[in-house]
Amino acid sequence: MPFVRIDALRIDSDRLDALGRAVGDALVETIRVPPEDRFQVLTSHDGTNSTLRYGDYLGVPRDEGIVYVAITMRSGRSAAQKRALYRRIAELAHEYAGTEPRNVFVTVTENESIDWSLGYGLAQYAESTEAVGQR
Repeated sequence: MPFVRIDALRIDSDRLDALGRAVGDALVETIRVPPEDRFQVLTSHDGTNSTLRYGDYLGVPRDEGIVYVAITMRSGRSAAQKRALYRRIAELAHEYAGTEPRNVFVTVTENESIDWSLGYGLAQYAESTEAVGQR
């Protein structure tokens, strides 16, 4: 159950939605996240009250088309799966939203089952894991 945050600069709601779909579809295709498992925060910064900073670090020429994608998910994916995920997000962001792949900045943060509460104040993943361990 990844939690995704997408931040972009001065884009309309249709393009922001397209970026959300791109990331969601990439997660389904590359790491087999269920299609209905789509928890996202999508934010367009206006450049005045809120903005994004970027540079040409590692020789990647970024510009105001920058899109930051932060994914938090449980650990367990291989390096190959993550590389496929990054590549597919960049491809679909370009296809769906017109975002240049050079402007797609993705970060993944991993954690453990106990680090999630999906509602009701319960640690659903940890409780199911603990129940299996008690059998």
